[in-house]
Amino acid sequence: MNRRKFVKRAGVGGVAAASLVAAPAIAQSMPEVKWRMASSFPKSLDTIFGAGEFFAKRVAALTDNKFQIRVFAAGEVVPGLQVVDAVQNETVECGHTAGYYYVGKDPTFAFDTAVPFGLNTRQHNAWVHHGGGLEAMREFYKDYGMTSFLMSHTGAQMGGWFRKEIKTVEDLKGVKMRIGGFAGQVMQKLGVVPQQIAGGDIYPALEKGTIDAAEWVGPYDDQKLGFNKVAPHYYYPGWWEGGAALSLYVGLKAWEALPPLYKEVIASAAGETTDWSVAKYDAQNPKALRELVAGGTKLAPFPAAVLEACYNAAVELYTETSAKNAKFKKVFDTWKPFRNEQVLWFRVAEGTFDNFMGRMSAQNKL
Repeated sequence: MNRRKFVKRAGVGGVAAASLVAAPAIAQSMPEVKWRMASSFPKSLDTIFGAGEFFAKRVAALTDNKFQIRVFAAGEVVPGLQVVDAVQNETVECGHTAGYYYVGKDPTFAFDTAVPFGLNTRQHNAWVHHGGGLEAMREFYKDYGMTSFLMSHTGAQMGGWFRKEIKTVEDLKGVKMRIGGFAGQVMQKLGVVPQQIAGGDIYPALEKGTIDAAEWVGPYDDQKLGFNKVAPHYYYPGWWEGGAALSLYVGLKAWEALPPLYKEVIASAAGETTDWSVAKYDAQNPKALRELVAGGTKLAPFPAAVLEACYNAAVELYTETSAKNAKFKKVFDTWKPFRNEQVLWFRVAEGTFDNFMGRMSAQNKL
């Protein structure tokens, strides 16, 4: 809302007198505030890094430019995988990153982004806003001096780029793979050597042979990063990220210092950014995938036996982690039944519709 226009329009009849009283209060609630946001992503990725820029522009627009947030790409203030540390240490007021980058601190972070064989994008949104997810994660983040907001989504991700063909579970053994978060621990059970590498550093590692495989997001970003130039095999689905959510982390000290209006603006702009980002990826990925395949990329689904082995390994990891981490278990015990209900519902209508439309489209009937 443009507050100046609002006050101007209000100056009619008896409302004019009220606006004269309200104007100083409005001005007082809109002080000049300047924040810095550290992003985990490089500027070259206009959707995932661009989400932070979109958010900052909306915050400025909704406050007549009184609240300004400067966005810094990975490496400009801190490395891409140290954003949470920067927020926690008050190096920056806020950060845009993926929670599962920080499972080394605590595996509970993974729920904020995605866990293997978890929720798709809409299901995750439902969990956050109506399934207790936001409250559960905010309670967890208090120990890190932060609060959180869902702020952008990638949608379902791809399974990554491999130098060699994957036909069996045996083919995974010894593969050095860039794979983030909790999923790396699942893959490790199957013989993969997981590597945690920030987005901007993946291509050089793949090109030099430091790693044998890598996953990132999907066709649009992967094409920009050039993975198809050094690894010919492109697999799907990214079972570890049925819908990867990114978060805005805000330091509690900075958050508590904000006037109520600005807190509402942050919540609103974060929601807008989430809608904007997933829509942008959905619009861009089809064309990019066609171009990759036309350029020689070997697109294939993971074999069913590989998916089943990964699923079983994930279940085993959930059990192990719940047994030794009370915070993880507390979230998992409410998250799991919510996921199961969501999967059941999506099978009835959404899945049936999508599968039918897929068949019709394949037959060129539209």
